[in-house]
Amino acid sequence: MGKPDPKTPRERYRAQVRAEIKEHAWEQIAAAGVPALSLNAVAKQMGVSGPALYRYFAGRDELITELIRDAYQSLADTFRTAFAAGADVTGLAHALRDWALEDPQRYFLIYGTPVPGYQAPEDTTRISAQIMATLLDACAALTPDSPTTPFGAHLEEHRDWADGHPAPPAALHQALTFWTRLHGVLSLELAGHFTGMGLDPALLFAAELDDLLTQQA
Repeated sequence: MGKPDPKTPRERYRAQVRAEIKEHAWEQIAAAGVPALSLNAVAKQMGVSGPALYRYFAGRDELITELIRDAYQSLADTFRTAFAAGADVTGLAHALRDWALEDPQRYFLIYGTPVPGYQAPEDTTRISAQIMATLLDACAALTPDSPTTPFGAHLEEHRDWADGHPAPPAALHQALTFWTRLHGVLSLELAGHFTGMGLDPALLFAAELDDLLTQQA
């Protein structure tokens, strides 16, 4: 038998309502983008008054923050699971693309254009750091010792973004290079910029990945 749910009936109901609100919020985002997100519109979809939802989210920004946390945590869990199953840098790259294609709006919420007038709280950055930590683990296992480059020396003095990860400069550089170039290809693909060009985005992504691995060899 499973462990009993420690939550009270009221807490379970609250969690269910919050989950339903988030589902409707994602539907709105998919239809009109994050700037159009409205708690009043969500309330109308749910058949309740606007003020009733403020018992669950203090406002639009709190709802956006919850969606961002969920998105970052989803990718962090995807990376962690893949790496634990033996995925190397290549495996993580494909896990990233699969995750992005599964829900483009979720991808753009955290890696797209910032939401006008919204400022994410610091704890969302801490969740996103879990994603980079897994990539740094993979890069540290792959990257051989190499002479320090000017940028590598720079990274030794500017590694706060790595959140204390002990990866050597070469692995830090590799992780940044993978992250920027692969996100560049993904962002263009998901925004539809390859439509009509007659090329296969999956093959382009794989070619970029191969080129990165060759440069790092």
